[in-house]
Amino acid sequence: MAIRKIREMGDDVLAKSCKEVTKMTLRTQILINDMLDTMYEAMGVGLAAPQVGVLKRIVVIDVGDGPLILINPEILETSGEQTGEEGCLSVPGKSGTVTRPNYVKVKALNEEMEEVVLEGEGLLARAFCHEIDHLDGKMYVELVEGELHDVNYGEDD
Repeated sequence: MAIRKIREMGDDVLAKSCKEVTKMTLRTQILINDMLDTMYEAMGVGLAAPQVGVLKRIVVIDVGDGPLILINPEILETSGEQTGEEGCLSVPGKSGTVTRPNYVKVKALNEEMEEVVLEGEGLLARAFCHEIDHLDGKMYVELVEGELHDVNYGEDD
């Protein structure tokens, strides 16, 4: 397992669309494991392959319920609305207010390349949308209402 370099805003790879994964290879399995290690090391809740410089439609997410691996994910259904702070490992130290659906249903392949359908509300719904956007070359900063601001890690203002 390895920690990979997280690409930051301004890197061309983050603006590109990713290719579908057609079969599970050893290289892809290593990528997934490295993405999980990288996400946990950076204390993130999600990471998309382009954030580590790989243009494949792979996302890993863990909002505290254990890791989810989504290969070729697509959003099937959304409902409701939530507005809240959002950040990104590719935009370190910054966050902004973003409105996303409060409920999201996605279809994807798991590590065994079997189709799965997952549903999420709240933070998981936000993570599904945020990470899947990365696969299409979109970043949350395009959706921020108002300005990006420095993340406050609990210090007094």
